[in-house]
Amino acid sequence: MSHPHPELKAAPPLPEGGLRVTALGGLGEIGRNMTVFEHAGKLLIVDCGVLFPEETQPGVDVILPDFTSIRDRLDDIVAVVLTHGHEDHIGGVPYLLRERSDIPVVGSKLTLAFLDAKLKEHGIRPRTVRVREGDRRGFGPFDCEFVAVNHSIPDSLAVAIRTRAGMVLHTGDFKMDQFPLDDRITDLRAFARLGEEGVDLFLTDSTNAEVPGFTTSERELNPAIEQVMRTAPRRVIVSSFASHVHRIQQVLDAAHQHGRKVAFVGRSMVRNMGIARDLGYLKVPSGLVVSTKELEKLPDHKITLVCTGSQGEPMAALSRMANRDHVIRIGKGDTVLLASSLIPGNENAIYRVINGLTRWGAHVVHKGNAKVHVSGHASAGELVYCYNIVKPRNVMPVHGEWRHLRANADLAIRTGVDPDRVVIAEDGVVVDLVDGRASITGKVPAGNVYVDGMEVGGATEASLKDRLALAAEGVVTVVAIVDADTGALAEAPDFLARGFVHDDATFEPVIPVIEKTLATAAEEGVGDARQLEQLVARAVANWAFRTYRRKPLIIPVIIDA
Repeated sequence: MSHPHPELKAAPPLPEGGLRVTALGGLGEIGRNMTVFEHAGKLLIVDCGVLFPEETQPGVDVILPDFTSIRDRLDDIVAVVLTHGHEDHIGGVPYLLRERSDIPVVGSKLTLAFLDAKLKEHGIRPRTVRVREGDRRGFGPFDCEFVAVNHSIPDSLAVAIRTRAGMVLHTGDFKMDQFPLDDRITDLRAFARLGEEGVDLFLTDSTNAEVPGFTTSERELNPAIEQVMRTAPRRVIVSSFASHVHRIQQVLDAAHQHGRKVAFVGRSMVRNMGIARDLGYLKVPSGLVVSTKELEKLPDHKITLVCTGSQGEPMAALSRMANRDHVIRIGKGDTVLLASSLIPGNENAIYRVINGLTRWGAHVVHKGNAKVHVSGHASAGELVYCYNIVKPRNVMPVHGEWRHLRANADLAIRTGVDPDRVVIAEDGVVVDLVDGRASITGKVPAGNVYVDGMEVGGATEASLKDRLALAAEGVVTVVAIVDADTGALAEAPDFLARGFVHDDATFEPVIPVIEKTLATAAEEGVGDARQLEQLVARAVANWAFRTYRRKPLIIPVIIDA
């Protein structure tokens, strides 16, 4: 099994007739999936998503893949292929199209519809190419065939990319539900046919590779959802991802069966469900969906609300209900159904919301106490099936953190793939397929690019460190008026502190420290205000740490008298 090496250098030029695969996101993390394929001087991109920030990244809206390595080759991009419409696969597209707006964007009907709605907000009109399973299209030297796969959003595709260097099969996000709600199963016959032809490199979804067995069928959730609709004494408030069309279909059907009306709450939910209904992916019985205004006239036991916020996102409807900051007032007898998974790292936020809702008297039904969610990703049993069907020559696990990639690699090896041909890469690691063998040959920059409001890439690791310091330690501004001739203080300095525990007497002991620092600087002939500011900042920071064991951010302002 070839492993990434921290000492990797920039990759050498790609050998004639070879294929280069570089993930710029999605390896070593769950999110911002983006893979660049290079062949015969052209680039094909599969997916371009975003990653949602963690608590250690305050003020960041989303995190993008790093486009540095392709920025001077934007004209070589023949297409961006989207496997499905989730944010972690399409959220970065607007930012890529800002750099070159006429890149053809390839995807299925629903995926492109979700993308169009997103691009409208950015004022971008894309060049789109609509495909469906069974289609085969050429983009430059890449011949792409699209294969149906089942996932937690309709219309997902795997893509087989044929080049002179060999064939790559990229699953996208997938699972193998044998009884999917739309009867569109993962096309294992196509996988087998491609396997017969010869898959030289298999890129497989690793998200659930650590989970033994098989992912439960979506249909098995029907009884639990139906029971909630049947037994809830008052309103039912359902929270789900705004893209999980099938889950919401199940909720609509169960509500309809038990004589409840449904209203969608939250901008993304209203928008996406409108799109899904218009395109025929969501079947809504007539008269079932009403506006929130009409709901007010109905008795509580006839009401179902469907909203976003299953991940405890601070702005989403559910958290606002838990915090009593929403028009919908949760009360005794209400039932809240969390029909979604816990994204790793979000557990605390979600339990906070569950506790908040319970406190107002709601009964909260969630994955922990009922069968109301199944994953959208293949478990180990399904992945092993795929390896045995496809019989790939080389394997590169994608989409997952380190533990997921490693578990997926181990599965491939257990089915008989040569360990030397199983490549575990990280974001930015370059994998070349040459003469039928895949190997790591170098790396390209693949850092986090932070979107902060309207600013892309403005926030850096350093500025996030400052934000965390401000949050944890506070800030102290020191304003000192210094006599230009003697270098001594003209009057006592002013201290402005925020978030740093203090009263008027706190800073008196530091004044002699500042005086001493200025005196030493004057002796050494340092008169430049910037250098003096740095010296004062360091002296005050050292004093704050010695005295209070704190490290506030120090902002020095030196004024010449």
